[in-house]
Amino acid sequence: MTLPGGSLLPPERNYFWASIPGPGVEQLRLRLDPVENVAHGLVMGVEDGEPFRLQYKIKWGSNWRIRKVALEAQTMAGLAERSLKSDGRGNWQGDQGEPLPELEGCFDIDISVTPFTNVFPVRRLELAPGKSAEIKVAYIAAPALAVKPVTQRYTCREQGKGRHVVTYEGYPSGFKADLPLDADGLVLDYPELFRRLAPR
Repeated sequence: MTLPGGSLLPPERNYFWASIPGPGVEQLRLRLDPVENVAHGLVMGVEDGEPFRLQYKIKWGSNWRIRKVALEAQTMAGLAERSLKSDGRGNWQGDQGEPLPELEGCFDIDISVTPFTNVFPVRRLELAPGKSAEIKVAYIAAPALAVKPVTQRYTCREQGKGRHVVTYEGYPSGFKADLPLDADGLVLDYPELFRRLAPR
């Protein structure tokens, strides 16, 4: 599945982003499959003056609904790990299989240190130009790996002729940004935060 005018991704592909505030870089390996898709991400960066290393693995189905997330963060204070599972209908479980009712109604996740996770609401919602949707998202703050529900809004500004732009808004922070996307819905550049190094 692609945005109008897009091209199908090959079964496996690599992406690289740099942190604009810096220093920091991410490498993402994406593997697509008719039944289950998998993303492996590695982020090296600095948060609040402290260096960190984050590895994440996300699995989802053909409908872009996340089924499993595994995270591992290394800082000078030690190692933190967290896993989340979803039934694809807005119900989540934690590391020990315990229900997470606070995340009820969240279909997507937003990992704070990567632009990759914006692809899930973009592809799941498939908004037409001029249309918008307000959604509840499981926000994961890295490297602490704290999870909480937040409200976000996505608005499709442009689509087609090789240019795709959505506006992202976060509540209650009030943060707003226009995100240019590639033909497959992945963020190219995230104003003030991330810049795609490759592929362009």
